[in-house]
Amino acid sequence: MAPPVAAIDESIIQNLVANDHVRWWNKPNLRRLYLLLVPFCLFIESTSGFDSSMMNGMQALTYWKEFFNYPKGGQLGLLVACYNLGAITSIPFISLVSDHLGRRKSIVFGSVIMAIGAIMQGLSKNLAMFVFSRIFLGHGIVYAIIAGAALLGELGHPKERAFLGSMFNAFFGVGAVLGAGIIVQTRLIQSDWSWRLPSILQALPSLIQIVFAFTVPESPRWLVSKDRHEEALNILIKYHAEGDASAELPHVELAEIQTALKIENESRARGWGELFQTKGMRHRSLVAAALGLFVQFSGNNLISQYFVPIAEKIGITSSYEQVRYNVGKESWGFLVSLLMASVTPRFPRRRMYLLCASCLLTVYTAWTIAQARNRITGSKESGYAVLVFIFLYSPAYCIGYNALTYVYMVEIFPYYVRTKGLSWFQLFGRTAVMFGSFVNPIGLENIDWKYLIVYVVWLCFEIVFIYIFFPETYGKTLEELHFLFESEKDERDALVAAVSKVVNDPTVIELHEAPDKKA
Repeated sequence: MAPPVAAIDESIIQNLVANDHVRWWNKPNLRRLYLLLVPFCLFIESTSGFDSSMMNGMQALTYWKEFFNYPKGGQLGLLVACYNLGAITSIPFISLVSDHLGRRKSIVFGSVIMAIGAIMQGLSKNLAMFVFSRIFLGHGIVYAIIAGAALLGELGHPKERAFLGSMFNAFFGVGAVLGAGIIVQTRLIQSDWSWRLPSILQALPSLIQIVFAFTVPESPRWLVSKDRHEEALNILIKYHAEGDASAELPHVELAEIQTALKIENESRARGWGELFQTKGMRHRSLVAAALGLFVQFSGNNLISQYFVPIAEKIGITSSYEQVRYNVGKESWGFLVSLLMASVTPRFPRRRMYLLCASCLLTVYTAWTIAQARNRITGSKESGYAVLVFIFLYSPAYCIGYNALTYVYMVEIFPYYVRTKGLSWFQLFGRTAVMFGSFVNPIGLENIDWKYLIVYVVWLCFEIVFIYIFFPETYGKTLEELHFLFESEKDERDALVAAVSKVVNDPTVIELHEAPDKKA
């Protein structure tokens, strides 16, 4: 009988990783790689963070409101939502670009589009140009997000892979703080440049990614998929073994990648249909679609995009106070996301998602009660209570939805369907944001605090769904997670045999070690 997947993991890969007691910052090659991944990959989400807080803050700028004729309700929703409409238009092409050109070129491709869109946005002459430029800008973000998340998961050392993935979403806060802080300063400009300047500065993260594009190696898994095995092994040796070709880990990883990709390639359908090819893939797709909705429709966009209208309803009417609270909210959220990103990947994923949704339900219920009391009585105390619960929302959200989302998505999808799976997740996430961006201002305007009850009910559904459907992925390598649902004996045996051959046959390592010694 074949050993269970958990046993495979414990006896080989995890044993090698557990015996490595050197921290990444004491490994020169790995340290350099991770430092370069900060501007190239982690800054990708900063563009979305910048956009969210910038559009939030702009609603307090007099010149922006005058230029667009004081937008409210549906028109305000359009101005905010068109960014995500652009993101949805890119989804059919993501897999084509990322799987054929590679992860790095896909990030560059998306970054160029975003930089052009941001400049067009800042130079807009009318509403139509502003909307089009935001659609264009949004079209580029998903190319970079999906390729960046995949590259972090596929390039990182097994010991830090989950941490890198959790930091990806945390860097949303870098852009959010910058966007909110810039608005505080540009509100003093007595012209349209009070909103044009931050719009153009949204190109900054994308320009940084373009500059650092080729300082980072390509994904070893992508290289193996293109039959460039030696290049993949050299990358694994350089960064996962600090150049030591005699180390077991890179050879075990390569054998596992080669075998897993062969198994996936032989059994897979082609095209988008492979997301629904088997019972296991349908389960993965269901979880990804649900997580896309949960991450973006748990009340977070109500806070990140429409804090100004909420502040006005609880008596904070000064534009200066509104933008200052916005900066404080985003700064607090960034600090919390960094903390959670360093802690939650150490715990089982499903447990953290259940804790996250339960905490969000508690916070939203208390917020609803506080806002109802404020609107009924008009007391300052209840208004400040609303602010407290808005700030408490960040740690509740970051426990799971911020810290684990891209870690979890990379883990549940096998390599050949990973970009399609992430695109599927993005489709539901971006649709949820776009829907919320349209509906939130209308709901706040028409039914006031009662609109919050919608999210309370939805969060109850999230808890039930996570409990029933979310699988556990903690403690397994990406290749072993191919068997998360499909536990075919022959395929699992093939993976075990390939990895065991490297461990038990020293000549496999010696074949790759010899050229290095000559050099």
